[in-house]
Amino acid sequence: MKRLILCLFCSSLFFSGCASLHHAQDNSKDPLQQNQHNHEAARKLVAQEKKVTLPPTDPTRSASPELKGTTTSFDQALDFYDAANEFWKAGEYDAALESLDQAYAIIIRTESLTAEDLQQRDDIRLTIARRIQEIYSSQTIGVQGKQSAIQIPDNDYVQKEIDRFTGRERAFFERSYRRSGMYMDMILEKIHAAGLPEELAWLPLIESGFQVKALSSARALGLWQFIPSTGVRFGLKRDLLIDERMDPEKATDAAIAYLTELHRLFGDWPTVLAAYNCGEGRVLRTIRSQNVNYLDNFWDLYTRLPRETAQYVPRFLATVHIIQNMEKYGFDPSDLYSPPSFETVSVERQVSLQAIASATGISLENLRNLNPELRYDLLPNATYALKIPQGYTDHFLASIESIDEASPPQRAHLYHRVMPGEALSTIAARYRVSVRHLMQENNIRRADLIRAGEVIKVPASASMAQTVSPSRNITPSSQQRQTLTYTVQRGDTLWHLSRRFNLSENDIITANQLPNANLQIGQRLRIPGAAQQVKTIDSQRQAYRVKAGDTPSTIALRHNMPLQRFLQINNLNRQSTIYPGQQLFIE
Repeated sequence: MKRLILCLFCSSLFFSGCASLHHAQDNSKDPLQQNQHNHEAARKLVAQEKKVTLPPTDPTRSASPELKGTTTSFDQALDFYDAANEFWKAGEYDAALESLDQAYAIIIRTESLTAEDLQQRDDIRLTIARRIQEIYSSQTIGVQGKQSAIQIPDNDYVQKEIDRFTGRERAFFERSYRRSGMYMDMILEKIHAAGLPEELAWLPLIESGFQVKALSSARALGLWQFIPSTGVRFGLKRDLLIDERMDPEKATDAAIAYLTELHRLFGDWPTVLAAYNCGEGRVLRTIRSQNVNYLDNFWDLYTRLPRETAQYVPRFLATVHIIQNMEKYGFDPSDLYSPPSFETVSVERQVSLQAIASATGISLENLRNLNPELRYDLLPNATYALKIPQGYTDHFLASIESIDEASPPQRAHLYHRVMPGEALSTIAARYRVSVRHLMQENNIRRADLIRAGEVIKVPASASMAQTVSPSRNITPSSQQRQTLTYTVQRGDTLWHLSRRFNLSENDIITANQLPNANLQIGQRLRIPGAAQQVKTIDSQRQAYRVKAGDTPSTIALRHNMPLQRFLQINNLNRQSTIYPGQQLFIE
C-alpha cells in the first residue's frame, strides 16, 4: 500500500524534483555520499527480515565522514536506497522494496527541517518513488506460485468473521460452499490462466453465495455482483433480453479483468478487495484523506472505509481460512454439487425456452439453469450460443426448424414528466413503487433534486403488466361500456383523472392504449364507465384552477369548506403540495 502512495506522489513531485536535483548538484557537500558502516547495517537488516542472500559488498566503496542530525537521517535513508539497488540487481525484488520502505520511513520521521533540508528530503523522496516504479515495471503483473497466496493475518477482525461463519451464519456458508461445486472448476481454470491467486475463486461466496441470479439492493447482479456500469465497462452485455452479469463464464472473465486492473493500481490484494467492493475511487479518496504519503498496508485504511467494506475484506480472508481448514471447523469438503454437463449449439432464430422444451423434451428448468443470462426465457433475434444438456444436440438440431418464433416482451416501465411542485415521494406513491426504486432506476442521488419538466422512468407494476397484456381477455359489463370523452386540461395527470373518475390509472391507460403516463393538453381520452358518475360529480362539485400563492387552507377558507373535506375530495393530505395550474374540486 505504501508503495502505491509513493507512486501516486511521484508525479506530484516530478517538476519540483527536477529543479531540486539541479540545486543539489551545486552543493559543496554531496548528499549521496554514503557512510560505509550504515550502508552495511542497512543491507544486513533488510536481509535478515526478508531471509534473502545479500549481494557482495563493493570493496572499493569509501566511507564518508560521520554526520549528525538531519544529515545523518538522510544518509541512513540513502544507505537503504543503495541496498535496495543491490537487491534489485540480484533479483531480490521483495527485499529491494522492503529496503525502499525503510528508507521512506526514515525521511518522513525527520523533524526540524530547514529550507535546504526540505528540498533534499523531496529529492530523496522523488528518487525512492522512481525506483519503486522501476522495480514494479520490471516484474510481471500476475503473481505466480507460492507468491500468489493471499496471506491471512491473525487479527481480531478476521477472527470475528470466522466466528460468524462457524456460528450463526454456518448454514449460509454450507449452502454457498455446496453451490460452489457447480462453478469452481471453471473459475479456477480461468484464474490460473490469468496468473492470479487461486484464493480469489472464493470471492463469489461472500458476494453472492454462488447464486448466479443474486441481486443486491444496489442492483449488483450475478456470481461476481457487478453493477450495470462496471459490467458494461468490462464487456458484459445488458439489454432487454440478455444480462451477461448472470452468465457465469463471461462474468468470471470480467471479474478477472477488473481484479487485474485493481492489482495493477494498488499492488496488494486486501486493498484490491476493498476497491472491488466499494470502488477504486472511494479507496483512493480514503488514501488521500490521510494527509500523509506513507501507509504501511491495508489495515491502515481499515477504519476509514465504508462499514460494509470494512467487514468485506476480513470476511473474504475468513472464507479462505475456513476453506483451507474445512475439517478443523467441522465442514465436509466433499459436500459439493457437481458442475453441469452441457453442449453448446448455435441458434439463429428467436424462439422461447418453453417452445424448445416442448419440442425437445428438455425440461424448462434445465434450460433456464444452463442459460441464466436470458432475462425472459427468450433467445435474441441474432446468432446465439445456447447451452443444452449433453447428448441432446442431434435431437435439438432436428427439432429447431419446427419451433415457432416468438416476439420480445414490451418494456416493463412507463415515463412520467415531473410537474411543478411534484416531489419524488408523491410520484412514487402515485405509481405504487418505493422512492428508493425510482432513485435507483433513474440514477438519482438525492430525492430532493428533481426538477419540473424532467422525465422519470417508472417501473410498471405487475398489475399494469397484466392489464396491458394482449393475452388478457375480459368482457366488460354494461355499466363499463358507458364511456365519457374527456379533453385533457392544463395540470391534468393520470393520477388526478383516476381519482376524479374513481378509476385506476391502468384502466385509463388500457382504454386509450397509451404508450406511457404522459398527457398532452387538448388530448382526448375515453373514460370507461364514467358517464353516469361524472354527472353526479359535476352536480355537487366545481372545478377550481390553482393560482400562484394558493394553499389548501386558503382555498378551503375562500369557498367556505372545511379543510378536511377539501383534502378528502381531492385525495390530498396536509403534507401534499399543490402547484399553479393544477385542477382541484370545491363544493
